Amino acid sequence: MNRVLIPAEPSGPLPSAWRECVGTGRLNLALRADYQESAALVQREIGFRYIRGHGLLSDDMGVLRESEGVTRYTFTYVDQVVDSWLRIGLKPFLELGFMPSALASGDQTVFWWKGNVTPPRSHDDWAAMVRAVLRHLIDRYGLDEVRTWPIEVWNEPNLTVFWEGADQAAYHRLYEVTARAVKDVDASLQVGGPVLSPGSDEWWAPFADFVAARDVPIDFVSRHAYSSGPVQQVPFGVYQTFERPQALLDQFDAPRRYLAGTALAGLPVHISEFNTSYRPDNPVHDTAWNAAYLAPVLAGGGDLVDSFSYWTFCDVFEEADIPTSLFHGGFGLLTHRQVRKPTYHLYAFMARMGRSVLARGDDHLVCRDDDGRVTVLAWQPVGGSDDGPYGSAPATHELRLRVPVASDVAVVRRSVNETEGNAWTAWRELGRPRNPSERTLDLLRDASTPAVRHHALSAVDGHVDLDLVLGQHEVTLVELVPVRSDEHPGLDDRRLLGQDVVG
Repeated sequence: MNRVLIPAEPSGPLPSAWRECVGTGRLNLALRADYQESAALVQREIGFRYIRGHGLLSDDMGVLRESEGVTRYTFTYVDQVVDSWLRIGLKPFLELGFMPSALASGDQTVFWWKGNVTPPRSHDDWAAMVRAVLRHLIDRYGLDEVRTWPIEVWNEPNLTVFWEGADQAAYHRLYEVTARAVKDVDASLQVGGPVLSPGSDEWWAPFADFVAARDVPIDFVSRHAYSSGPVQQVPFGVYQTFERPQALLDQFDAPRRYLAGTALAGLPVHISEFNTSYRPDNPVHDTAWNAAYLAPVLAGGGDLVDSFSYWTFCDVFEEADIPTSLFHGGFGLLTHRQVRKPTYHLYAFMARMGRSVLARGDDHLVCRDDDGRVTVLAWQPVGGSDDGPYGSAPATHELRLRVPVASDVAVVRRSVNETEGNAWTAWRELGRPRNPSERTLDLLRDASTPAVRHHALSAVDGHVDLDLVLGQHEVTLVELVPVRSDEHPGLDDRRLLGQDVVG
């Protein structure tokens, strides 16, 4: 096996797009203790900048209330949610949706929690509500702060389940009315769309033409990315086929390709949702395969877009229904009660990577910090469904690197695979308990801890040779920390058992 020679000079900084935003269940769920505990853990160990979810304007947030012919805007829940985010360093990535029942033109809803997806019966009333929401947020949090929050108009209007009839002209009208209302409040507020789901790139050109022809404000464009196929339904869950990881990167790149040569070319691009499966009940989300699959996406996605937001940070989530088991295929990086999944560790590993990129390959990302610490993220390459059934990947994957270093190094390696750092595997071995006891939860949290190994390497001619054998579906983080010895006179580890001790 050939050894990969890592360059001594960096090619540039590691883009931060992978941690710019993370997804959440509907905003009302942020009022729950389990949600807040999960968010605090994620921020301590990963540290996202923005958070995006549905339902800011849905009935359970109580923004638009009517009584005896009197309309009132109420922000009790909005304030509690935004306050809880800001306390832990998360800024809102605002999605304006869904439609309050009092303003809706129809009764079509989506999800178990029944978000209304019909146009407003009065666009003037919709615009008034948008202005009221933004003015309140500015009054509470300050104009300079709210100017940093992207404001997205609706969610996946190209799908009939999210926008009545997937009516493109109706969405264009909603976008124009909303964007102008946003700018009425303050011209520096950031507004964008069209928030497309995968498979509808034919919407880009008409949207760009409409915005340009009518000089409609737009500061960024957004879309979503998933790589799963048709649903195979089973009780309380689904299975799906998958494309290869490159399919996600191709979707990331789509807005720039389709908008090249239009008035929207060059705008920031946000992938405001992405994952493997678009279903919140697909067990693949809980697996080590999911982490290995997404490793090259996190390593390379920042070259293509300004942000890509993992959907979602935790399993406090109720789109398909209330989850019926601890592990149920939820989108979350964390289960309920803060059990870390393998993909959580992929993100935590990325958070420990160095600032500057030395090398990227099909199975590795190598970075360095200014203090000489070198970090290696390595993974077993996995493909889509054409690779065969789950568990048919090779038992091991080998990677040999020659890494430039300035001194001898201590090597610390953290690993997650099918047997290490994998609470889902332990849960299956425990009989798949749907409602585990506290003792079992403690066992699962212990099982979710990555395996840690360490040793020392001596530099030869300014480099060390790093040989890695990865297990099935493994993602591993290796830190090469420069050794700077301190003097401890009299210490001699050979004498720990008392040899040659003079009384």
